[in-house]
Amino acid sequence: MFDLVIKNGTLVDPERGRVTVGHLGVSGGKIAAIARDEIDGKKTIDAGLSVVCPGFVDIHAHVDGYHYSARCMARQGITTTVGGNCGFGPLDLAGFFDRYEAEGFPINQAMMIGHSFTLREKVGAEDPYSPATREQVRQMAELLETAFQQGAIGLSFGLEYAPGSSDEEVLVLSRIAAKYGKLVAVHTRTDSWAGIGAIKEVVRINELTGATVQVSHLVYQVGMGMMTEALEVLDHAVASGLDVAADSGMYHAFATFIGSPVYDEGCLEKWGCTYHDLFVATGKYAGRRCTEEMYRELRANHKDDVVVAFACRESEVYEALMPGYMMVSTDGAVGSPEPGTGHPQDAGTYPRFFQKMVREQGRLTLVEAVRRCTLLPAERLGLGSKGRLKVGADADLVILNLDRIADRADYPGFGIPDAPPEGIEHVLVNGQPVVEKGQVLEDALPGRVIRPACQVWNWV
Repeated sequence: MFDLVIKNGTLVDPERGRVTVGHLGVSGGKIAAIARDEIDGKKTIDAGLSVVCPGFVDIHAHVDGYHYSARCMARQGITTTVGGNCGFGPLDLAGFFDRYEAEGFPINQAMMIGHSFTLREKVGAEDPYSPATREQVRQMAELLETAFQQGAIGLSFGLEYAPGSSDEEVLVLSRIAAKYGKLVAVHTRTDSWAGIGAIKEVVRINELTGATVQVSHLVYQVGMGMMTEALEVLDHAVASGLDVAADSGMYHAFATFIGSPVYDEGCLEKWGCTYHDLFVATGKYAGRRCTEEMYRELRANHKDDVVVAFACRESEVYEALMPGYMMVSTDGAVGSPEPGTGHPQDAGTYPRFFQKMVREQGRLTLVEAVRRCTLLPAERLGLGSKGRLKVGADADLVILNLDRIADRADYPGFGIPDAPPEGIEHVLVNGQPVVEKGQVLEDALPGRVIRPACQVWNWV
């Protein structure tokens, strides 16, 4: 008898490209059986022909151990999140992993090690507009190797947050990532039309170092009218055999800290926006549109408040997600938002993806949509037991109703940023329920930290 049986599911296998109706048995946190014949379990969930697929692997987020955001992620079907993105995150990953392994967590957590804040600040390269010295680069290289030995799954650059970063520091650190076979995720150096050149810079990182590279949240970088041209750069790189891919989300407004270089003078002109297109997501002005006076006050005195910029075009959200190498990501939990604040991406990205891209617009098949959220990021990260619906894989599972799935979250001032989605019926992490009948189980902590073993790749 299995620990748990999911009966009558529309089973979507992204690895084999198959959709079948059957039953799934779970034991010991693993998928133990996939069957057409009846099987018995200590507990049974009748899926009623709803979709049963692997749990979603969010390759780019900022949960970083924050329980509330992790529960929001679980409600939208995410069972594994990757933190430490955009150059942020903790430096002491051993301590981070030990703490959350001991305490438990709602979902699985992997971590990048960040360059543009974490490593730079540790070695004293605190001016984002100036390059690190050669000695500081040497120190960052040592810290990076330590982080990989502690279990970092990759290296992240937030070059738009540290635009003074030199080619030397980027390439030295990327070569170390290549040596350890680790992913290099890049929030590009700039956006809008100049973002095309910034994407070419990411491609060159792969060409010059051999590192596997990932362009982060593409629509937020080049979704202002130049998506077609940006995709041509990426398409050419992929067609040329370069190890380059990207991820993108489901919204045309991004969120970040008002005090960061992203919001430097001239940003509105670059994006074709006005102060009216900026909405405050956290802090004393949460839910209000910006004025010039408010913008300047926040920049001077509330640098860590998160502001949403309606800088992108909605049509380019969908265009970005069409190439076969494109993964879905949330960019969620920026600034560890309190309940009722933040960005709707924190609660609705994946439901919105299935709602828009599959059910309403028919741009992707169900199997391909599931692949973008599960197998594709799992393979990119080297997670052999995630993102797959087969015997022996981790029992990270989502049951969703494709006819009802919908994003109900909205931007501050328009609605509730963390409103639960519809249509995500059950979510299991390592075989344990974290969402039942659409409700998150507040005390469920079956998630595990993911810290891959450190291995040096010997290139011939």
